[in-house]
Amino acid sequence: MTSIAKIYGLVLSGGKSIRMGKDKGLIAYHGVPQREYLYRLLAEVCDNTFMSIRKEQTNEIGATFQTIVDEDVFKGPFNGILSAHKAYPEVAWLVLACDMPLIDVESLRNLIASRKSNAYATCYALKENPLPEPLCAIWEPYGLKMATSYMEAGRNGSCPRKFLINNDTHLVYPENENVLMNANSELEYQEALAKLA
Repeated sequence: MTSIAKIYGLVLSGGKSIRMGKDKGLIAYHGVPQREYLYRLLAEVCDNTFMSIRKEQTNEIGATFQTIVDEDVFKGPFNGILSAHKAYPEVAWLVLACDMPLIDVESLRNLIASRKSNAYATCYALKENPLPEPLCAIWEPYGLKMATSYMEAGRNGSCPRKFLINNDTHLVYPENENVLMNANSELEYQEALAKLA
């Protein structure tokens, strides 16, 4: 079960951004759309990088970005993650949600350096609330194979965090906990801008 798989990067940018009221992948926290910013961060540290998108987003993405279109087999973030796994089943995936405006390349390098390849995944977590952050994580091929079976069983919901809590997950604690901030609403968007100022 030990993995020596290459690490591919995946920007999850296929969500509907309902709470935010605008596409979170297009917010320019760093002068470019967030999905492009994260893609470039992942490209610095991964063997290959892709953007996970919905079919209707295909024409929005420039030719310089590789994409994987969600297959719409599963609900929630697993839709993008497992579509990527199906496309490249032999690799580990460093997954980033596009609602993480404060993540930086140093934190990604630290996560990779802390990788435990015989776990299902290596995830960031907060010390005071040590739950795995499945959308800032390295998912190993075997873990994704098991996640596919978990989702196909259809009895367990569609929460990646719940899956990781109940399986072999290696937790890593970031030096700067702000990097795990999620911005899913207008208020959180304003908080993120304040932290970046």
